[in-house]
Amino acid sequence: MSIAPAADAAPLIELDQACVIRGQVRVLHELNLRIEQGQHTAILGPNGCGKSSFIKLITRELYPLARGDGQLPVKVMGQARWQVDRLRAQLGIVTGDLSGNLADMPGLGVEEAVISGFFASYVVPPHRDITPAMRERARQALELARALPLLDRGYAELSAGETRRVLIARALVNQPHALLLDEPSTGLDLVSRQHLVETMRHLAQRGITLVLVTHHIEEVIPEIERVVLMKGGRIFADGHRADLLRPGPLSEVFGGRIEVREEHGRLSAWACAG
Repeated sequence: MSIAPAADAAPLIELDQACVIRGQVRVLHELNLRIEQGQHTAILGPNGCGKSSFIKLITRELYPLARGDGQLPVKVMGQARWQVDRLRAQLGIVTGDLSGNLADMPGLGVEEAVISGFFASYVVPPHRDITPAMRERARQALELARALPLLDRGYAELSAGETRRVLIARALVNQPHALLLDEPSTGLDLVSRQHLVETMRHLAQRGITLVLVTHHIEEVIPEIERVVLMKGGRIFADGHRADLLRPGPLSEVFGGRIEVREEHGRLSAWACAG
């Protein structure tokens, strides 16, 4: 279930002066960003910097302002218009909101939760049959996400770390071109976060493009070489991890003194007093 982009594949994400207004507030300001398929990327910034709006812009939960010149400000895999279910099949999306919705489904098992990804719904629709091929793909996706031992468990009884791996498997079941991970370690303890990091590294090494949206510098695995820093709804900096995951740029983005340490490819960061 390894996936490699074609040499002539369209960019995964293209933003061309993309602006978003929520209520009366402009939350994203003329974003210009191009992420190629195969280019692991971290979108990093503090709470309130526009990361959630960026996610919703890509997933079609928010729409950009129309441009006066008629150009389209958002394209995903070369297309400006998508049906949401088809988009989610091509771009696997992992968000914390989805976990809560699945946990509310009575009697939902892990296998069914993963298979529901075929239908872009919280459960398998009653009029749709589950084929042996779907079950096999679900097993493959769970194995790739290092969650196959959970196959026969109930979804609601899983720990936070286990649900995150099942959500990744659910996103992988359609063999998408990439995964969009929205704050994937929220609510995880130290051991569960380490398991998540190992899973992300495994996926990246198998050729699945990762777009990680986070404020946790520790989640930026060594395979992610490109970092985009956001501040105040704008792109503050865009470049190589070695240039941006440093005290200077991070301190400016997070609005306080940040120190960073890297050991064996793993990052740790902390805020300093004063």
